[in-house]
Amino acid sequence: MEDEEMEKKVQQYLQRKGFRLTELALQEERNRLSTSALSDVTLARSDNDPARYSDGYSRLRTWAYSSLDQYKHELLRVLYPVFIHCFMDLVAEGHMQEARSFFHKFREDHEVMHSRDLQKLEGVLSPSHLEEMELARTLRQNKFKIKLCEYSYELLLQYLQKTQALVMLGIINEHVTFEVSPGQPALISDDTDVVALIGTSKDLAKQINQKEVHWGLLEDSVEERMEKALSESEKIEADGKDADAEENKKRNSEGGKQGGSLKKAKKDKLVGATGKNIRTETSMVSVAPRVKPELTLPVTPVEVEQSILEDLRNRAQLNSLALPSVSFYTFLNTHNGLNCSSISHDGSLVVGGFSDSSVKVWDMSKIGQPAKTSTSQGENGSSQSDRISTLDEGKRPYTLFQGHSGPVYSAAFSPFGDFLLSSSSDSTIRLWSTKLNANLVCYKGHNYPVWDVQFSPVGHYFASASHDRTARIWSMDKIQPLRIMAGHLSDVDCVQWHVNCNYIATGSSDKTVRLWDVQTGECIRMFIGHRSMVLSLAMSPDGRYMASGDEDGTIMIWDLSTGRCVSPLLGHSSCVWTLAFSCEGALLASGSADCTVKLWDVASSTKALKMDDTKGGSTNRLRLLKALPTKSTPVYSLRFSRRNLLFASGALSLGS
Repeated sequence: MEDEEMEKKVQQYLQRKGFRLTELALQEERNRLSTSALSDVTLARSDNDPARYSDGYSRLRTWAYSSLDQYKHELLRVLYPVFIHCFMDLVAEGHMQEARSFFHKFREDHEVMHSRDLQKLEGVLSPSHLEEMELARTLRQNKFKIKLCEYSYELLLQYLQKTQALVMLGIINEHVTFEVSPGQPALISDDTDVVALIGTSKDLAKQINQKEVHWGLLEDSVEERMEKALSESEKIEADGKDADAEENKKRNSEGGKQGGSLKKAKKDKLVGATGKNIRTETSMVSVAPRVKPELTLPVTPVEVEQSILEDLRNRAQLNSLALPSVSFYTFLNTHNGLNCSSISHDGSLVVGGFSDSSVKVWDMSKIGQPAKTSTSQGENGSSQSDRISTLDEGKRPYTLFQGHSGPVYSAAFSPFGDFLLSSSSDSTIRLWSTKLNANLVCYKGHNYPVWDVQFSPVGHYFASASHDRTARIWSMDKIQPLRIMAGHLSDVDCVQWHVNCNYIATGSSDKTVRLWDVQTGECIRMFIGHRSMVLSLAMSPDGRYMASGDEDGTIMIWDLSTGRCVSPLLGHSSCVWTLAFSCEGALLASGSADCTVKLWDVASSTKALKMDDTKGGSTNRLRLLKALPTKSTPVYSLRFSRRNLLFASGALSLGS
């Protein structure tokens, strides 16, 4: 107010004195100052204008879609990270209505590739949700890595500089890191991890994957010893048969029953040749290097060694022309209560884990026979449970294990079928004896539900995966974990042992797979490429390759030595819940929620990879050999027996 009065007095003075030019100059200065103040206010308003996100993204989108076809598929990769962060910035600034409008206007651009993330982000209704929702926190705290060729990268920079798209430039600078490669853009189907969420350091995965991995088989393993013994015995038998054939020839040349003995000689030669062929084919696995165990391994009983020897002697040789026989166990009348199932290595036992916290085991040899009374004990093994079992278990075709206090999410048999592990939402793991039908140990260590548990290939040790973002390694004789593997950004959904027991692999909701050293607990491989949560894992028998399946139905084959994807397998239309390699590693079986079992040719692709190791690109070489549909049964678990018979299980779903 004082300033205005002072200006009026100055103006009156200038008018009285007749200083007209000075008066005009003062008025012009006053107008200039008011105009500049007004423009500052306008600029401030534009900085806080929610429309700047929609306008900036819309212009960037139009430019990307109108680019040359050669570079368009690369430039379109930038849109998803920008879209996500525009939406979250609008929510963070409190512009909820504009955020919803922006989200629904442009979401269809990303529906095909990122539908799972979009469904979760649709639930963000206030700034506080950004802090509470795990996905939103992960997206805001970590950067996207986008692969572009050099020319595409230059085009993007030129667009951002020429259009002065400051909002888009700020988002890209803060939330995106580029991996620029020289030369022409890669083919659209060539790479699966072109847009991936990584840690704040863009070199994290590269640094991890430089560590050494000894992927071979164990020195002097039981199967190797049995295989050597079998090949030696076959060689002796073949030599003996050849000698008999020579004797028969001599006798036949002197006279006698020539026709019959010649047939016998031919048959013996054929059997000998077939036996040799089986051994040479099986020796594909024995080509793998041998490594020393890092864990103290248990001693294998003699009767178990004899059983393995018998299985190897009767093993069917599988390849792309000789597909396995499949035995499918279907659970009926589960009323959507079955969460998981597993099959013992010889297919004699099948276990189901249920939502009512029970674990049930079926003995396949007793199916269809009148059931005898069997006992089922809880943790305390009380006599009351014995009384209950004698009253009504006579009608049951299964053995009931009770002890968990929440839904059971995973169950696994030991390699020789004498023990059973189960994990539950009550955050515990329980060890059961299939001989005593009793609970032996309750392992407590995880703080949240345990999604998966798996025995090691030699038994005694087992690994677990949990909602607490960790995997843990245990031994049967200790109630505390031996190692804790921490590093995933979200739930660890599945776990799998390497065949040499020196490593475990984990699949997570953060869309990555990691390989951990059992001895040190250190992450030594990080596999990036999946676009949804990883639900299943399998290791090849030679230990070099790993398969992983995700929620969208994609399967990826990884080379553990290099850390790169050999080939993505596209064929399933829903979650891949289970994977299994055949015993010689020639075939991969996958089971899915789309009610099919699919068989893939692995041997030809891995041979091609070994010949092609010097080349940079990878193509989809793995071919689908056969799809085996069920009537209406999602596939929960798969298992190849030692004789190469494929077992599968699932619950009949009338609603699918």
